[in-house]
Amino acid sequence: MTQTTRRPWPMPWKMGLGFGLGLVLGLLVHLTAGAEADWVQAFTTWVTTPASRLFLNLIFMLIVPLLFSALVMGIAEMGDIRALGRIGWKTLAYTVVLSGVAVLLGLLLVNAFKPGAGVDPALAQQLLVQNAERSREIVASVDTQPRGMDMVLSIVPSNVVQAASENGSILALMFFAVMFGVGMVLTPDSRVATLKRGIEGIFEISMTLIGLVIRLAPYAVFCFMFNLAAIFGFDLLLRLGAYVGVVVLALALHMFGTYSLAVRMVGRSPVKFFRDIQEAAVMAFSTASSNATLPTALRVADEMGLPPKVSRFVLTVGATANQNGTALFEGVTVLFLAQFFGVDLTLGQQFMVMLVCILGGIGTAGVPSGSLPVVALICAMVGVDPIGIGLILGVNHFLDMCRTTLNVSGDLTLATLVAHRETDAALSAPSPQPGTAPG
Repeated sequence: MTQTTRRPWPMPWKMGLGFGLGLVLGLLVHLTAGAEADWVQAFTTWVTTPASRLFLNLIFMLIVPLLFSALVMGIAEMGDIRALGRIGWKTLAYTVVLSGVAVLLGLLLVNAFKPGAGVDPALAQQLLVQNAERSREIVASVDTQPRGMDMVLSIVPSNVVQAASENGSILALMFFAVMFGVGMVLTPDSRVATLKRGIEGIFEISMTLIGLVIRLAPYAVFCFMFNLAAIFGFDLLLRLGAYVGVVVLALALHMFGTYSLAVRMVGRSPVKFFRDIQEAAVMAFSTASSNATLPTALRVADEMGLPPKVSRFVLTVGATANQNGTALFEGVTVLFLAQFFGVDLTLGQQFMVMLVCILGGIGTAGVPSGSLPVVALICAMVGVDPIGIGLILGVNHFLDMCRTTLNVSGDLTLATLVAHRETDAALSAPSPQPGTAPG
């Protein structure tokens, strides 16, 4: 008799179960005992709050090696910029522009609709009291944040080790990582090959450890949602629904608005363009992985008549560096959490969020919920308690499917823009082998 083995549940299902159980039990507590009941206070103090903080601490522990290695490798993978000349620089320029437009659009919509605004400040403060130690750290880091011209100058670190140890100096760390990657690109390969393999090793180790940490996410989701639902009740559902609506609206406007204008600028019909890429878009949505979609995207680019030298380079590099959807998602999420917890961000702080999201999109970890470290770190940078990421964990997989669709569509848009007016003579350099990079 053949014994059948039970297949483990996919991680999104486990996270959905944790989200649902935490939400339902938290709502029952809110409607019956209330968050002030003695047993509820004991349960949140000794079980759910420590468990959620442990999850966040594990995420923060891996942020510096992950972001540094991911950004350096993201820039270093553009080493073919020297060989491809104009093609490489056009790819880099369009990547920055498209990512910048995506984040700006997201910030405008979240400021216009304010999905996180209107929460009772006393309830939000009650949640922060449960995490008083972490909240004090956040407030202290905000009090020491530079202002005005000092903020601009602080982007260039005088001490990169100090920048790596301070949440508020993450932009300085990112600047150093970008410059380090540029230095690797400009240095002869024979002299940096060993170092590059070492940084690749750090990146792979960081992603492996993040993957292990993410296995704890279903339990963390339960703890987050129980605490939140017990305190905020049904108001939490309204805020969460509004947040998902704003993210999806921003992704849709960028995809069908910005990308349509972009391909129209190079003489292509937007309707025909989206008809041509629909197979890759559906694959991206169903798998939530650029890795699984890359072969399809390469074939679609060939069917669209794009020069193979351009499409292979742009789609391979873009799978890592041109993550418009991820950058947009991170920006909207940070501002939503700021509104939820009553943190008023200045225009300068929002501009800094925009810069970090653009840079963070270059090297977001290729694992499920890989943008969580960047979101948590940006929250800490602008004075929002990272405990708030528990709000979005339960809906993250659906949003991951949506933003991966935008990422892959953006890669094909980028390839279309770069291929415009390029001749065969300009594409004589060898193209890189297609790599892998989950969305």
